[in-house]
Parts: sequence; structure tokens; C-alpha cells
Amino acid sequence: MKTFFVWTTLCICIHFSCNANHQQNSELALQNQTHKISTTKTDPNTSNIQVALLLDTSNSMDGLIEQAKAQLWEIVNELSYARCGRNKIKLQIALYEYGNDGLPSTEGFIRQVLPFSEDLDEISKELFALTTNGGNEFCGKVINTSINQLDWKKSNDDLKLIFIAGNEPFTQGPTNYRDAATDALEKGITINTIFCGNFRQGIDTKWKHGADLTYGEYSAIDHNHQTVHIATPYDDVILQLNHQLNDTYIYYGSRGAQKRSMQMEQDRNAKSYSEANSVSRAVSKSSGFYKNESWDLIDAAKEDDFELEEIAEEQLPQELKGKSKGELKKHIEEKSAKRKEIQQKIQELNKKRTTYIKENRKKEDSNLEAALLNAIKKQGKKKSFSWEE
Repeated sequence: MKTFFVWTTLCICIHFSCNANHQQNSELALQNQTHKISTTKTDPNTSNIQVALLLDTSNSMDGLIEQAKAQLWEIVNELSYARCGRNKIKLQIALYEYGNDGLPSTEGFIRQVLPFSEDLDEISKELFALTTNGGNEFCGKVINTSINQLDWKKSNDDLKLIFIAGNEPFTQGPTNYRDAATDALEKGITINTIFCGNFRQGIDTKWKHGADLTYGEYSAIDHNHQTVHIATPYDDVILQLNHQLNDTYIYYGSRGAQKRSMQMEQDRNAKSYSEANSVSRAVSKSSGFYKNESWDLIDAAKEDDFELEEIAEEQLPQELKGKSKGELKKHIEEKSAKRKEIQQKIQELNKKRTTYIKENRKKEDSNLEAALLNAIKKQGKKKSFSWEE
């Protein structure tokens, strides 16, 4: 019974570039290893955070999956504060489920739910669709599968993390976890393990050793602990701004209306836990990680290769059909300016909200969110990422 999660981030000072600093850290970390990692930077202005979340969906993991759903947006928000020099931060999340009898035995009871994606609504949708069932949980197998199937970045400067959580021995299955760790090292991927249960038991069943092999973090959490969402005096205003923010989206294309509907559905999913969780999602929607250029004209218009002239009239919503390209361009510009204004207001209120939560929350160090963020920040620091306070 297990659940796997991955996520990433952190920055440095002015006089050292992200590339140079991380290269030194990599050499120190791997000086006793025979594996060599090729370093190629495809975009010198972007620092990537790749998080592979491998979730055990066997019977006893209901609580862990509930934590993942309830804490998703706060985790995204914390990652959005990451910095790495002047580079743009790009977040990609992949999702796997394993250990469920309903999954193909020929695949080792493993399913790729989503490859690396920047679509936060899609990630939320798939997360909320997960259900549990009894099964066989093969940690080494799912780690190895995610390493081989996913499109991991080649550069050592990027933060590439796997998170796996569960409560059965780490040694189960046809793939030796040591071999999976060797593959991870070759690609510069760090494996972090989260044992759902007693800290000592996780060590005895090799969860800590699974993390140690790639210099990752081992944590033990209470996966059945219910997430506590703290209400703040700023929540109502942020939720009102979220409604205004939703009105700035202009869908287009064959799947535009469907994706717009999904956006609203994920608002409802977040609210199903509490209004405070709904606020967390609204904050995420005001961050640079929440982009929908595949279906929203406002985000699409920010892309260098976007051409408004290529959008056919039938791809537009009914209220915009019949408008000239000039009228449409002006409408997009007005909506874009309005969105920016709303997002800035949400971010300003969130600073006060975050301070309020810190002052009124007991330290949570035994849940999924804490385990993920502690590991991400510690490992991100080695690659010159830092966090805004």
C-alpha cells in the first residue's frame, strides 16, 4: 500500500550562476560514483522543476490520497515562490498510480496517469479521479517505469525529483530498488521516499535506504491525519476576486469549452475540502505556473509564435463571432489587463494571508505537504534555487 509523489524548487546569489553552482554540487555529490551525467542546457533562461508523483492506490492509502487532494494547491503555491537567479521557473508534474488490482498485472500494476504536464487543472482532475483497491505494490518497478517513460530534462541544473509513498516493504516486486536508484543517478534524478507509518519501521523495510542511494530525503508521516485548513480574514475577498478572474478567460479551439468547464470543476473540487482550500487554488491561479495557452486566448496571446489571424471564427465562443480581428485584439488586450490587475490584488492579499496562517498554525511536519516541501527546498538549494519569504 503506497503512494508516490514528486515535486521541485530553490535559488542563489547574484555573483554565481545557477549552472556553475550546481555543477560543483553535482561533482561533490557524485564523486564516488562511476556514473556520468551529460549536461546540456536547452534553454539558458529557464530553470525546470520536474516532479514525478507516484501514488499507491491500494486499499490502505485512502488517507494519503486525500491529503494529496487537499494539499495540492498549497504545494503549488509554495513552489511558485521559487527563484533561480533571473531565470524563468517552469514546473512540470507527472502522475502515476500503482499497487491497485484494477491495473494490468502485465505492467506490474502500474499506470501512467499523466506524463509531465504544466496543466494544473488536468493534474487536479486526474488526482480527484483516483480510487483505491487492493493490490501488489512494487516500489522498484514503478520508480524504474517513471524514469524510463517520462521526458526528463537532460541538464544537471534542473531539479528532477521522484516522490514515492507507501507502507509495504520497499523491496517487493520484480525490479530491485537498487537498480532503479542506479538508473536515477545516471539521469540526475533524486528519489525521495515517504513511509506512511512508524519512522523506525520505514527504516527497517528499506524506505530510507531507497532514498539514501540518490541522496534523497526519507520521511515518515501520519497519512490518515486530516488536513487542517486555516481560515483567514482575507479569504472572502480572494474568493470574490477569483470569480472576477474566471470572467477574464476566453476559450477557443476544439476543446476550449471543455477545458473551461474543467477549470470550473476544479474550483468545485478544491471547495469540497473547505473554503480555505478554495482560496489556495485561487492563489495558484494568480501565479505564473497557472497557464492555459492551449485553450485560453489571453494566455495564448503571450506566446511568441501566436498569430491571432490563424484563429478561425468557428473556434471562438458565440459572443465573439462576427467581430473583426481588430475588435478581437482590443478585447483580448482589455481582458489581459484586467486579469493582471486581479492577479496582483490576489498576490498582495495572499502575502497577508500567508503571514496570518504562519502566526496561527501549529507546525505540521508529519503530513504529505511538509514531507514534499522540505525535500524540494533542501534539494533545490543544491541546484541554486531559493525561495521568497
